Amino acid sequence: MDRRHLLRAGATSALTAVGLTDLASATALARAGQALATSAHLVNGAAALSAEDFERALATAPELLPLRGWDGEDRAATELRIEGRWPRELRGTLYRNGPGLMSRAGERYRHWFDGDGLIQAWRFEDGRASHQARFVRTAKFRAEQEAGRFLLPALGTAIPPQRPVTGSDSLNVANTSVLRLQDRLYALWEGGSAYELDAGSLATVGPKAWSPELRGMPFSAHPKVEPDGTVWNFGTTSRHLLIYRIGRDGALARQQLLELPMAAMVHDFAVSQRFLTFLLAPISLDMAQVRAGSSMSAAMRWRPEQGTRVLVLDKATLTPRWFQLPASLVFHFGNAWDDGDELALDYVEAPPLPEFNARIANLMAGRRLVEAPSQPRLLRLPLSGGEPRLERRDEAVEFPVVDPRVVGRRHRFVYYPVRIDDPSRWGFDGVMRLDLDTGARQRFQFDEQVLLEEQLLVPRPGSTREGEGWLLGLGYDVKRQRSFATVFDAQRLADGPLARAWLPYWAPLGFHGRFYPA
Repeated sequence: MDRRHLLRAGATSALTAVGLTDLASATALARAGQALATSAHLVNGAAALSAEDFERALATAPELLPLRGWDGEDRAATELRIEGRWPRELRGTLYRNGPGLMSRAGERYRHWFDGDGLIQAWRFEDGRASHQARFVRTAKFRAEQEAGRFLLPALGTAIPPQRPVTGSDSLNVANTSVLRLQDRLYALWEGGSAYELDAGSLATVGPKAWSPELRGMPFSAHPKVEPDGTVWNFGTTSRHLLIYRIGRDGALARQQLLELPMAAMVHDFAVSQRFLTFLLAPISLDMAQVRAGSSMSAAMRWRPEQGTRVLVLDKATLTPRWFQLPASLVFHFGNAWDDGDELALDYVEAPPLPEFNARIANLMAGRRLVEAPSQPRLLRLPLSGGEPRLERRDEAVEFPVVDPRVVGRRHRFVYYPVRIDDPSRWGFDGVMRLDLDTGARQRFQFDEQVLLEEQLLVPRPGSTREGEGWLLGLGYDVKRQRSFATVFDAQRLADGPLARAWLPYWAPLGFHGRFYPA
């Protein structure tokens, strides 16, 4: 069955479940659709950029150096220089993932999301720190390393395929986030399989199949880990939504393939005690443009007149409820919770898709830009009738996180990297804690030559109260051309960082990570 038939599959007025006996055939169907969509002869539309042009642009935009990427070589550093006093109680590993390789043979990816995955392990013990970084040896990475050039198309870059594309894992870059279950570490990319890694050496083991019929199926980069260790995740292929539930032992406990009434592109979702919630942005894919030679990203169409649809699934039965919102683009949720007859969702709203893609294109070309910031939102969905209520704030933030002990429960605090100096400038220069009970915010601002990445709340050992612990994250110093890890007392952000651990080199900017205590 070709991609056009796949896009028409499941065009029903309500969400329906595909029986597990049909899962294998549905898997084959999804693979066939993905293969056709990505094996078109890509010769025009969103072709690769010039790596040389980007190097010249760095002379006037030096803050973009971490978007250059590395050359494919792994790195490590022991006994990092500590500025301040690193908490001795903070013991464990911060795993980070992000696009680490952007150029080959003079060609440069056009989209930040295209780069090959680079896993970083920041290890902390007794007030000391070390760093290790290795590229995920996906099938794509290995083939292109050997060839010394790009061989396959990417989400935002139209590269004529020089080898067969047999499914989404042919293009898997494993570059978005991480998950550790028992002693196994996984590099995640929403379009395909999780890649298993050795948690100590970071060596690549290979793609993970959660069950035989799920081999090659998408496993998103934003799994939710509940306080009891239960993991929920999803994958999307055109009109199909695949739900995963994994036990704390790392074994698949449930799999269910659902059909949607429309094609959906979903990056993240939210989990509460009773529900799984998805915001389906009004994005469609122009397959005629893809077949004519466009990249997938350039063929995405923003349809604001359709609005954003909210899908709420009962965790026990996967029974759906639908809500309608004005058009919005949401990449990341902070959390969700059940509040009587309401479902509350805490998330960040990004600019509309055309503005977002223009921002990425400018960054990858080495151009400074003025941008519309992403901002916090709190949505309340009435489960017994009525209209949704949306609360808006105007801070320039992204990557919202909560204390991992309150995932799916009512939380008080949300933490973000924030742009304080000038919200229209790219990048984050501070950290912020937002108190949902009072509306108060606590912030700390670095100087303008610092770029911050995602910040994580790490509970203090032995503590039980929400927010007791540290805020741990990465940053880049433009003047020194060095990357660092920073740690705050999460209850006293305004006092500034307790310490910073400095690399003797810079590292590419990443997306997401998780901290695992020793």
